[in-house]
Amino acid sequence: MKLLLLLLGGAKFGKLLTSGGTMLISLGAYALIWGWRYAAGFIALLFCHEMGHYLAARQRGLNVGAPTFIPFVGAWIELKEQPMNAETEAYVAMAGPLAGTVASLACYFLARSEGSDLLLAISYSGFFLNLFNLIPVPPLDGGRMTAVVSRKFWLLGAPALVGVFLWRPSPMLILVALLAAPHLWRALRGAGEEAPGYYDTPPGKRAEYALLYLGLLAYLAVMTHDVHEMLGAVRAGG
Repeated sequence: MKLLLLLLGGAKFGKLLTSGGTMLISLGAYALIWGWRYAAGFIALLFCHEMGHYLAARQRGLNVGAPTFIPFVGAWIELKEQPMNAETEAYVAMAGPLAGTVASLACYFLARSEGSDLLLAISYSGFFLNLFNLIPVPPLDGGRMTAVVSRKFWLLGAPALVGVFLWRPSPMLILVALLAAPHLWRALRGAGEEAPGYYDTPPGKRAEYALLYLGLLAYLAVMTHDVHEMLGAVRAGG
């Protein structure tokens, strides 16, 4: 029994080490480009986003792993069991951008009260990150949030993803497109791999998620634009 407890404790420590280790690697990689203060703030916002997913998954009784970080890609939590229905999937997906937005907003207010351009830049990265994540294509959070309303949302997300790539070309966007392609193809065909009844959600609940999604999307778009303009004024004045 003692040996079993020791092994279980070692497994938990290994998971913590993996999460903390990948966080430190990402911190070092970002610090080489933007400095350690900005890197630490950005990693903290990523962590808040992922913990939103983590807590929501645990609340819904799903087995979930600790966050894992990859430099210049982001972070994710591993769902060790899939949601039973689209509403649960949307609930877990929604919690990440919500938590990330709250954390970015706290950083923004702190930046304004302290007059910190660094914190303002960190808050901008958080707003932009969460806005990007709301593009309605899987595996992004926006794709998993809108699936409960209609998978036809994904067909709107595809040109949005292309537009972002034309604006800011990035290998990460190519990776997202490759991961999204099979989902988009199945949506076009009206087929899916999920169990029968997976998308059977009451109309009222669908409307609720649609309003939450559109409201969060609009708010993040406004904050991203406004903070970007503030940073532009800082650079012009400097």
